[in-house]
Amino acid sequence: MHHSVSAVLLFLFLAGEGAALAQSPSSAVALSVRRIELVSDDAQPAAEVAVSPGLSTVFLFDSEVSREGLALEGRERFAMVDAGLNTLRLVPSEAITGGERLKLTVRFQDGAAPASATFVLVAHPARSEAHVEVYRRKRRVESYQEEVRQARIEAEQYKEENARLRAERSAPDGLTGLISTAVLSGRGVDFRDLTEGVTQAPGGAASKHLVYAYRTARRVAVEVTLKYVGDAQPWTAVGAMLRGKANEEMKVLRVWQSGPVASGPAVQRVVVEAEAASESPKGPFTLKLWDADGRRTVTLGNVTFP
Repeated sequence: MHHSVSAVLLFLFLAGEGAALAQSPSSAVALSVRRIELVSDDAQPAAEVAVSPGLSTVFLFDSEVSREGLALEGRERFAMVDAGLNTLRLVPSEAITGGERLKLTVRFQDGAAPASATFVLVAHPARSEAHVEVYRRKRRVESYQEEVRQARIEAEQYKEENARLRAERSAPDGLTGLISTAVLSGRGVDFRDLTEGVTQAPGGAASKHLVYAYRTARRVAVEVTLKYVGDAQPWTAVGAMLRGKANEEMKVLRVWQSGPVASGPAVQRVVVEAEAASESPKGPFTLKLWDADGRRTVTLGNVTFP
């Protein structure tokens, strides 16, 4: 009885206006193919490319590059650096920290201008650009057509996201809101206490105290109660990722925190809500939370849903 009441109270709270901080749509979907065009002008600014621990970022060049001419700042913080004639695959290790900026320079073999290209790798706790195409010569028409096609797909995704947010904002609060948006859809709320089974990676910005999981017909949520670790500054989660064993990600809709985790006896709750159909996998998932600058994180493993 206590479990069912707690679950209903949680979703009533989530449905209330102002009860959550929405994760931006751009951070909720995977980044598509990135295309970078080089010019012969030496003053061209270095392009920033997002990388993340354990995730692969592959550069594809339209000209052959020199393996000996590769210069990567902080190379020891990468689990893999695999350079080919036209490709470069990078996999950062857990040693890289969010917000870190590392310079990457590649040199081309033919001596034509530009002779080299420089990028700034920006570390993020959970997001990376998986595929980066670098063009030194004039791009083919097909490449531009594919870019336009992808832009249309992304625009449609944003349109759908905007429509969903508008529909939720116009819905009434409380239980009526849950019914009107079909979140419950005749199923109710399933609840599971994950406190004993969930693991936490060392060095987190806060310590987990309680972990609960919830599922409705269309949504899942993880509620984590966090404690102060003793030597950290106040910490607030602004983003979250739920990733499965095969690197599949659930679409995070919002992240809400009751208050900053700070010194003192008080604990704070973080709720991560994600979109999931009833047939979605139940886990296990890895939950990663990060703060505004992405440097201090909380990572929980073995998260499952009812």
